[in-house]
Amino acid sequence: MRRLAMVLLLGCIPCLAQKSAKYQACSDKAKTQAEMNACASEELARQDAELNAVYQKLLVKAASDPNAVAKIKTSEKAWVAYRDAYLDAMYPAEDKTAQYGTIYALESSLVRTRLTRHQTAELKELLLMYGGKE
Repeated sequence: MRRLAMVLLLGCIPCLAQKSAKYQACSDKAKTQAEMNACASEELARQDAELNAVYQKLLVKAASDPNAVAKIKTSEKAWVAYRDAYLDAMYPAEDKTAQYGTIYALESSLVRTRLTRHQTAELKELLLMYGGKE
């Protein structure tokens, strides 16, 4: 039980870090767990779309250097593996809904959003190195 409380406490930290106006507006209107889950899922989709757009711009800017493109792709694959492993470490139970409850979908989406937002910032930094704009 102590572990579950710690996971939920740590899991709530990303909730506080969400700054998207769209997420906040959606979250403010949400009345049910399903609605809150949908808000978090939509926020993750927006962040993922931004990450993918920046990644594509980065690949275009680096296209003249095949070695750089290969390293960027390797880095992104490693980040995806890290993201998934981090989530598994944070929520290690096999049956996550049974162990963590219905809030798991919300919390895991918010953790993934936070990690995605951070990775997007890192990709933007690389993009600037290659002469691109955010």
